[in-house]
Formats: sequence, C-alpha cells, structure tokens
Amino acid sequence: MHVDAIVQDLLGRQSEIVDRLCAFLRLPSVSTDPAFIGGMRDAQAFLGNWLERMGLSDVQLLDGGGHPAVYGAWNGAPGKPTLLIYGHYDVQPPDPAEAWVTPPFEPTIRDGRLYARGASDVKGSTAIALETIAAFLKLRGACPVNVKVFLEGEEETNSPSLRPIVQRYGHLLQADGMISADGARAHPKIPTINVGSRGIVEFEISIRTADKDLHSGRYGGAVRNAAHEMAKIIASLHDDDGAIAIPGLLAALPSISVNARAETARFPFDGAAFVKDVGARAHGEHGFSIREQLTLRPALDVNGMWGGYTGFGSKTVIPSAAHAKLSLRIVPGQDPNQASDTLKAHLRTVCPPDVELSIDDPETGSRAFNLPTGHPLVLAAKKVLSEATGQEPVLVRLGASIPITVIFQELLGIQTLMFGFALPDEDIHSPNEFFRLTSLAEGLSAWPRLLEQVGEHSADEFRLMALEAEKALL
Repeated sequence: MHVDAIVQDLLGRQSEIVDRLCAFLRLPSVSTDPAFIGGMRDAQAFLGNWLERMGLSDVQLLDGGGHPAVYGAWNGAPGKPTLLIYGHYDVQPPDPAEAWVTPPFEPTIRDGRLYARGASDVKGSTAIALETIAAFLKLRGACPVNVKVFLEGEEETNSPSLRPIVQRYGHLLQADGMISADGARAHPKIPTINVGSRGIVEFEISIRTADKDLHSGRYGGAVRNAAHEMAKIIASLHDDDGAIAIPGLLAALPSISVNARAETARFPFDGAAFVKDVGARAHGEHGFSIREQLTLRPALDVNGMWGGYTGFGSKTVIPSAAHAKLSLRIVPGQDPNQASDTLKAHLRTVCPPDVELSIDDPETGSRAFNLPTGHPLVLAAKKVLSEATGQEPVLVRLGASIPITVIFQELLGIQTLMFGFALPDEDIHSPNEFFRLTSLAEGLSAWPRLLEQVGEHSADEFRLMALEAEKALL
C-alpha cells in the first residue's frame, strides 16, 4: 500500500482521531503536583492500552525512581533503521484555573482550535506520532522502519528520572535515531527544521549578613543589608547594555560561523515586533541580532529574588538573608561544568568577604544540542517538508533547552530530529492552551511520509550517513 493511502486514511478519520486525543486530554497528568498522581497513573494505563491495541509488543513502564516512561516496540522490519519515537504525557499545572474560558481538562473546540491543558504541549503531536504508527500497522501490516515508542512522564519537571531510565533500560532503547513529537514549529507558514538548542545551568544562591533581621531604626546605616548586597551581586552579572559581564564565560566561546549567522538570517524574524508583542524593551549583547542573541549566544537571567519583608504594608527591617535563582543558557562550545565553575567563581569574587555566600547547584545542567545538517533524519525531513509546502525548509536553532536530545546523544549515541507540529502562539504553560486542527491534519500528512522516507534506507546505509554527518560537524 502506497504511503498516500496511509495519509488519506488518517485524514479521513480525523473525527475519530480527535475523539481519542480528547480522551487523552481529559486525563489530568500533571507531573509536578502529587495531587494529580491519579491522573498520571490513568495516563500511563491509557497509553499502555493504546500501544497494545495498535500491535506493539513488550509494552511496559520504565521506572527511574519518579514517574515512569511508557514503552512499546515493533521490530518487524529486518534490515531497516530502528527509530525511537519520543513524546511526553505529563502536562503543566492548569493554574490559574479561573483564567480558562472552558475547564482545562474538558477539551473544547472553538474556531478550529482544540483547547485543553496539554493540547499543544505535547499531547497533540504525540497523538499524531502514535496514530501514524497505528495506521501503518493496520493498513499495511508493517511500518517502514522498526519503532520503539518512548513516552516520558517528567518532561515538565526537567526530566529528573530520564537519565536513570536511559541508563537502566539502555538495552531496550538502542536505536539508529530518534524522532521527537516535542519541539514546535517556529513559523506557521514557513517550514522549519530544528537543528539545535541551547543548554542550561541553574543555581540558587543565598547570602547572609547577620544572625537575624534587624530593626532599621536601631541598625540602619551601621550594618550590611542582605538585600542591598544581593542587588550588587546581581548587578555585577551584566553590563549596562544587558550583555554578560563575566569575561570567563564569553572568552571561551568559539566564534560563530558565517554559515550559522547566514542560516539564522534566513528565518524571517521581526526583532522589534518580537519585543513589542510582550510589552518589553530590547536589551542585550551588541553586535548580534535579536534572533542571534536568542539562539547563538548565551543568556544569564535572574529568575527570582527575595529577602526581607514582602507582605502587606510595611515592616522596617534590615534583611539578614537574601536569595536569588539564576539560569544560564549555554551554546555550542560551552561546557556546562566549566560554565558553572566560572559563574560560581565570579559570585565568590564579587561577594564581600564578611558576607556569607552559599550556592545550591543541583548539578542537572545539560549541554547545548547540535543535530548535523547532513544527518539522514534532517535530509528526510527536508524532502518531506519541501514536497508538502513547495518551500525549502529553514534550519533553525532553539533558544530553549531540550534535555532529552543531549541525554540520548550522550548515553546512547543517537541524534534526535524534533518533528512536532505545535506553533509558538498556542499558549503553552498558560491558561487557554490550544492546538490547531489544521496542525493535526498537517502532522498526519507529514509523519507517514517521514517514516516512509527514512525506510527507503537500509539500517547500514542510515548508520553510514549518520556517521559521515557527525564527521562533517566535527
């Protein structure tokens, strides 16, 4: 059966597919809140049953000490590449619930949009991947490639159990590459392929200047104030233009290639509108466009600061302690451990010797991710998207961090193609999250063609192409 027939079958059953997606969306699978443990377990059971019904074998939960991943495999294409298919079933909390037009776990269609928590991030695109596999197995009796489905349950909490899961079940997860349903499209009309993302290092820092909070009338002007000292420390992180002012962080960076800047410039991006749309003011490193600042350069941000009295009314105290949360987005060429050490050394240098500084480093940083542009997954995606849109896809990098890509690369030696169909404006993590039904149709058309395109290679050909692409990247 030709792949066009698979696509037509999927498009002809969109009502049925939407109903199944809605059943998935009704399950309140919020991973961060123990109050939703029942919803997490219901989602695990729902997905396990779905994988078994479509004909996958060895369906099981992969436990890494937290919320388990759901796994299933089909290995009926001897000699063809084996692909991991990644998605995640956990979602963000629905808060504030009162801001939703319709309840977050009661899927509702309005104006061609499916509203529900998790619709865009990432149950909609996960459903596209699963429906594609199911259609191949039902109509053709086989997939073009071997598939191993891996549906994570902790993506929305920074994947704390992912590394232990991959280490424990590496024998099940061996594959030639991975296609992720996560990783949204960058533009609604221009085809894009994500070929990299920034990494991340996170800290919480605390300082102490006295044994307890002090009366500002009795001690003001005579002792250090922890809030003042924290403000000075934070101010030392950037120059007046907003560029990182820690020389050791920037000096070690390789120069950005001409090709990287040219590819970044190909993506149509209105920097002024991007900033204006959120009521912000442009502020960042000189010599780089806003798009380059977002994707090709590191970013150091204060995610929160607190200390002293923050309740209603006034309380005239001198804070004895202050705290801040920091995140550092790192780029290719930056080692997370080295970047972490450099940042910690700077904090210790600028902190006065009579102020107590403590740094809580969770050691969960991840490297920036690079997908070689000549990788067979990229070439297959280019062909599929070019034929679907009549346009040459633009290669883009993400400013965000996608830990799965680096973890699977480090532990299993496989690369990840992000092939999700969400769009940037779909209010993920916010009230009234939605997924366009047109995106569902586009995904149901593209995913079968992508698997078919990869399946035109033997496993040996695929591995050789991947190896050559890796060498070219080096």
